[in-house]
Amino acid sequence: MIIDAHSHWLPAEIISNSHFFSKSWGEIENQLKAMDEAGIDKAVISYPTTDAHLKLGSISLVTKLFNDSVGKILKKHPDRFIGAAILPVDEALEMQDEAKRVINELGFKALSLATSYNGRYLDDRIFSPIYELAQDENIPIFVHSQIIKPIGIERVEDPLLTPVIEYVFDTTMCIGKLLMAGILKDYKVKFIFAHFGGVTPFLAHRFDATYQMLRGINFVKDLKANPTEILKNIYVDTSGDKVRANFDAALELLGPTHILWGSDWPAKRDMASGMQAVKDLNISDTDKNNILGGNLVQILAL
Repeated sequence: MIIDAHSHWLPAEIISNSHFFSKSWGEIENQLKAMDEAGIDKAVISYPTTDAHLKLGSISLVTKLFNDSVGKILKKHPDRFIGAAILPVDEALEMQDEAKRVINELGFKALSLATSYNGRYLDDRIFSPIYELAQDENIPIFVHSQIIKPIGIERVEDPLLTPVIEYVFDTTMCIGKLLMAGILKDYKVKFIFAHFGGVTPFLAHRFDATYQMLRGINFVKDLKANPTEILKNIYVDTSGDKVRANFDAALELLGPTHILWGSDWPAKRDMASGMQAVKDLNISDTDKNNILGGNLVQILAL
């Protein structure tokens, strides 16, 4: 089974109140056609993060719009799509209730969070009840880079540099904060980070070498293990990437069981070449098939 771990869809009301997204982000039939042409069985629909809440008035309203709209898609195409629900992070006390609603009433099998919210990362205590629920219900959490005020934007805001550099470093910082807070070690939550987890795989050696040096002078808290041992708990998706070096770095840090193929549809529309990049890897056919869908079958207990 081939499963796209990273695709997006947005309802018209969110698209019309966002500054970036076009109507192509709301064309589910076009996505189904592309999936059929590429031989993809299922796709995860997750939220790309938008600024629609600024015009609509609240993240809570956007949450209901997105979750209810995706819920209708899941009902219409139960065999093709897997929903990853967003949460009303502006109403912390309501997050758990919404998570339970979408899982029990709308058929969602995953949750979706941004890497940060106005500089507040996922190590914040308000997310602890969500991690407990995800752990108890065995529900994975897909984490997408924050595109509204990512790290560094207060110093550099550029139409190319912001998405190329700041999005991926917001993801990287999010993973680092979860590491240092002990969340990656203490919770048995399957975190799935987009875009290979930012530059985390490329920092693996530096994480360990610097940690060991700083522990030697008691300058950093004791993580009870080298950082890379803990980082191996995360999952990453390929987000339409085809670069061999990125695959190799992720394979070295995480191994093939913690990598998921994803297209990043509709931002990227060449599903076939992203899949071919996996097929061209110097790993076993079993590992290739797991990256293309088998790993996600296990995560979601399909």
